[in-house]
Amino acid sequence: MAKKTPKIESKKAPSVETENAPKAARKSAAEAVEPKPVEKLKKLSLAAYEKEIAKLQIELVKLQGWIKEKGLKVVVIFEGRDAAGKGGTIKRITEKLNPRIVRVVALPIATEKEKTQWYFQRYVAHLPAAGEMVLFDRSWYNRAGVERVMGFCTPEQVEEFFRSVPEFEKMLIRSGIILIKYWFSVSNEEQERRFQARIDDITRRWKLSPMDLESRKRWVDYSRAKDDMFRYTDTKQSPWYVVEADDKKRARINCISHLLSVIPYEDLTPQVLSLPPRQVDDSYVRPPFEDQTFVPNHEFDEEE
Repeated sequence: MAKKTPKIESKKAPSVETENAPKAARKSAAEAVEPKPVEKLKKLSLAAYEKEIAKLQIELVKLQGWIKEKGLKVVVIFEGRDAAGKGGTIKRITEKLNPRIVRVVALPIATEKEKTQWYFQRYVAHLPAAGEMVLFDRSWYNRAGVERVMGFCTPEQVEEFFRSVPEFEKMLIRSGIILIKYWFSVSNEEQERRFQARIDDITRRWKLSPMDLESRKRWVDYSRAKDDMFRYTDTKQSPWYVVEADDKKRARINCISHLLSVIPYEDLTPQVLSLPPRQVDDSYVRPPFEDQTFVPNHEFDEEE
């Protein structure tokens, strides 16, 4: 029998140390104000985007070199609604980088054994060693979002998560890990447009899962869950950075430029190398072509 989806409601924040208390909890009711609307900029042109992303990717290469040279340990978390643009941003970050230094972690559904472990245990196994940066395409915050909304965990487990995660992240930071958390925000209308585009494009239809479609039906539930998550986990030591993602191109540029700004680095690009001459050996004889199996040329109309 399927688990009943727990009702999402505001709860009193778990007791934590004052220095680790969420920012929202540190504000008095008198200080609370309505959030200012985010200024909507015009869509970024493809030419401007490609020019700027090329410059930022060069800087990412420099950052990669600095992380390796200085033995930094960096964790970047990407969260947000389905189709908010997390995956595209991660691809642009890693496109020019060394996968041995910068790697992506996108964990599948927990196994039956993992479900019996300490909740954070399977994520700890993927944390970086010295000289590495790990990008989490969704993370331990699954418990505060999809698991909570879809009823895959109990209200008690959610409450324990909110109590534990500030201390867990504080421990990571104290161990020397640089922790950066991004939330990709997308409007209802833009998410619907992107979902429909995936439905219409056979090459992208695989990106839509039954869980994605269910999330559309539970938009408000996810909104409330996200607000609770921010209230408990948007701390002074480990804040959430919100990326406005209705414009994918601008969102990628904003996120990457911000990432580069929060990790101080220097340019350690090695000097240009000189290509040595090829070895000469007149005694070498290449095996006959007919003794090798070649991939055939694909036949197609080159004029189309």
